[in-house]
Formats: sequence, C-alpha cells, structure tokens
Amino acid sequence: MTSLERVVLASSNTGKLAEFNQLLAGLGIEFVSQASLGVDDADETGRSFVENALIKARHASTVTGLPALADDSGICVDALDGAPGLYAARYAGVHGDEAANRAKLLRELEGKAANERGAYFIAVIVLLRHADDPAPIIVEGRWSGRILTAARGDGGFGYDPLFLPDGFEQSAAELDPARKNSLSHRGLAVAALRDRLGAR
Repeated sequence: MTSLERVVLASSNTGKLAEFNQLLAGLGIEFVSQASLGVDDADETGRSFVENALIKARHASTVTGLPALADDSGICVDALDGAPGLYAARYAGVHGDEAANRAKLLRELEGKAANERGAYFIAVIVLLRHADDPAPIIVEGRWSGRILTAARGDGGFGYDPLFLPDGFEQSAAELDPARKNSLSHRGLAVAALRDRLGAR
C-alpha cells in the first residue's frame, strides 16, 4: 500500500485548508496544499458531491504522484429543492464570491418563514492512495439547521454567517472555531475518516 506520510490536499480554498489542518492534526500525516505543488484546480464536472471529490483527488494525485485527499461540500436548502447544492461556491455566477452568494441566497428565500428555511451542509471526503486507487476511502458528514434572514458573525467562511445550526442560538460564524469543527459537516466527515484510517 502507498504510504500516507505525505498527502496532497486537493483544494485552493484557504478557509477550507485551515479547517482541514486543524481537523487532521495528530494523524502523523503531512498535508500539503495542491497550490504549493503547482497544481491547478480541477474542472468539477461531476453531478454529485462524491463525483466531484473523486475528480479533484484524482487530478491532484495524477499531477503530484502523491496520495490525495479532496472534499466536495455545499449547502442544500429544502425550499430551493437542494440548491445551491453543488454550485454553492458559484451560486451567484462568480466562483468564490462569498458575499454575492450569500446575498443571492437571502433573495431566494425572501418572505419565507423560519420553518420554511431548513437547510443542511454536506461534506464528502475522498482519500486516494494513488491516482488509480480502485477502492478509495469515502466518508460523509451532514450538519442540519436553517438559513437566517441576515448574516451574523465574523468567523468561518462561505455561508457560515447565514446558517443557524439546529439546537443553537449562534450562527456557524459566531461559534468558536474549535466548537464549530466538532459539530460541522466537515468535522463529522473527518471524524469518520479518522475512524477509517485507524482501522487500516
């Protein structure tokens, strides 16, 4: 089996990279960003979170020759038939324009009551030992809540200021980072990944 001492993180999202470095600390694995190795973002042409995560991991592993870890994540809103979903990062048309994405989501939900604003974050993580790995590790985490009527908090990134987790009075952007990481979709997926790695 290919060694997992050094793994490329198939993402250029700085917020996501920071979260992963916190969540994956202590595994005895050196995680390096794909950008630091000269790897461009892959074209996300999949029609599901799993497909996109596999595409990104395979691309990073093919270019670098290293094992690769990728995630694909988004927020799915019940009243919008699951949108933004796969297109969360480019919901307003420009990839990575977080303020525009949040503004569009608020417009789409204008007039909706609290009980009509249910949503969940989802993260799918894929770990490939090599580019042609026929049996990648695939794990998933979901974090349920609802969309607020206005942004709250300065922490996190993406849709965090609009997301009120079930059972909380604070938005995801108002939570302490360590607390958020223990609750979030990505945190749950990483916990599942840790379990899988520990079992190997």
